[in-house]
Amino acid sequence: MDKLKQLIDKLEETSRLSKEEWIFLIENRSETVAEYLFEKARKWQHKYYGNHVYTRGLIEFTNYCKNDCYYCGIRRSNQNADRYRLTREQIIECCQIGYGLGFRTFVLQGGEDGWFTQKRLEEIVRAIRESYPDCAITLSLGERSKESYRRLFEAGADRYLLRHETADEGHYRNLHPAELSAAQRRQCLWDLKEIGYQTGTGFMVGSPGQTAAHLAEDMMLIRKLEPHMVGIGPFVPHHDTPFAAEKGGTVELTLFLIGLLRIMLPKLLLPATTALGTIDARGREKGILAGANVVMPNLSPTDVRKKYELYDNKICTGDEAAECRTCLNRRMESIGYQLVVDRGDFCQ
Repeated sequence: MDKLKQLIDKLEETSRLSKEEWIFLIENRSETVAEYLFEKARKWQHKYYGNHVYTRGLIEFTNYCKNDCYYCGIRRSNQNADRYRLTREQIIECCQIGYGLGFRTFVLQGGEDGWFTQKRLEEIVRAIRESYPDCAITLSLGERSKESYRRLFEAGADRYLLRHETADEGHYRNLHPAELSAAQRRQCLWDLKEIGYQTGTGFMVGSPGQTAAHLAEDMMLIRKLEPHMVGIGPFVPHHDTPFAAEKGGTVELTLFLIGLLRIMLPKLLLPATTALGTIDARGREKGILAGANVVMPNLSPTDVRKKYELYDNKICTGDEAAECRTCLNRRMESIGYQLVVDRGDFCQ
């Protein structure tokens, strides 16, 4: 117990652990150690962000994807997926509704869909930027060329989310088909930072075959990258994927890793993800109390929300719907936090 607390203290003081120390801390964690960690995490959370929880308006604009990741419900091999694409006009309308609700950050997320050419994407980003100059535009469109990222940045995008999923080459190979490369994904992250994006990465917790050593590599990669945002959530199986029968990740380990991320890089923007809220009715509240400070309600049209199904039982109505922001605000207030809708920029 004392050694575990000493490792948490060391991480807080130096923001670094060796791989062996990471593994020991993760493998030997306990409820008592987690509470010690979360108390420290909340201290840093409040130092830089107070009791504010930032909202991002999520627009899931296409569920077509050229990739075939083994864990993902919108993988190209899933013949049962009900595919859709939003038009530029529909995307702008989502932003209009969100702006009226007070949102000042829009997150455009989609599969790697070739129908949305570089030109089309730039036009969409430029239209949002011109209509809502006071808003942040975040993109989550997967792997692209450095030139593509640069042109989207010049069109008006501020932020980019690209989860590395796993830092271990062998584990990456177990989760993805041969045409995808962990090295290429990491290179995209360095490209995004170099261009000037506020860059976000992240990984699944409890994905098939994941070990404490893999998680140690994830934490060390994040420390090296020094991203502005990190999104982690439990692996949740999807019934139409090769991992349908695999065991899902846990809330407990996800929360522990959120706490570690907060004290390692105290200024991070850390979402309490939809996946957390999917497997635990109070998952997002628990995420905030572990050190997270972002939630991402859904601004997508209600008739497509269920179609963007990366994993089973994804919440897409009720509190998850952007229209029910009042409900989400009450939930945050119940644990002593305040939902805010401004841009919520990364603390410099």
